[in-house]
Amino acid sequence: MVAQRTFVMIKPDGVKRGLIGEIISRFEKRGLKIVSLKMVKMSRDTAEKLYEEHKGKSFFEELVNYVTSGPVVCMVIEGDDVVQVIRRMIGNTDPKEAPPGTIRGDYALSKSENVIHASDSIEKAQREMSLFFDKSDL
Repeated sequence: MVAQRTFVMIKPDGVKRGLIGEIISRFEKRGLKIVSLKMVKMSRDTAEKLYEEHKGKSFFEELVNYVTSGPVVCMVIEGDDVVQVIRRMIGNTDPKEAPPGTIRGDYALSKSENVIHASDSIEKAQREMSLFFDKSDL
């Protein structure tokens, strides 16, 4: 199987609560490789591009305001079937529906402050990675 790459972002609540090391450790213990990593304060423009599929929805403005409210940690992670592996590891968007043992099941406080974002397809991963990382970063 060919290794895939995906985009993962620890959201402002995860950074603020000191969960960066714990989350990265879970990925590494699972045998996934951190290819690139950076902490950034996301601009409104970048946030709108990241969440463009939600534009026009009732929660879009709140989401953009939230992800720009503090630093985030952006990562490119590599591994076999990495998109699906990470989606299973992070759990459902709503932490009440995320099983214990998943990142959101263990750490998320609400549907809007759910600690982590991960691309849900290879195509989205490529687009999302390009928002934060240059080819030279990878």
